[in-house]
Amino acid sequence: MGMSFQEAIELYRGIYHRFEKVEGKPWGVNGAMIELSKQVGDLSKCIMLKEEYYAYKGERPVGLEKNIGNELADIFGQLIRIADCYGIDLEEAHAAAREEEDRDLKSRGV
Repeated sequence: MGMSFQEAIELYRGIYHRFEKVEGKPWGVNGAMIELSKQVGDLSKCIMLKEEYYAYKGERPVGLEKNIGNELADIFGQLIRIADCYGIDLEEAHAAAREEEDRDLKSRGV
């Protein structure tokens, strides 16, 4: 789709604010954490199916890569909600965490 990290965040913010209108209330961090846990479970199920850890009858499910992508996107959405609850700039936090890892790896000679 070719959008920036910040554009992706803004896109999801618009979506979740619209859902809040439908739901009649904003989600706090508790709701976002519950939804995050649910989405991680959904991702786990898709990966278990894709990697054939579950036995199933009939033909293999198709489109699992798309489902995995959707679940990853849903998880990203909940991370945005949680960051917003705490006033965290997710893009800045991501960059700072990677810089810290880079420094650590350089100190180890890699």
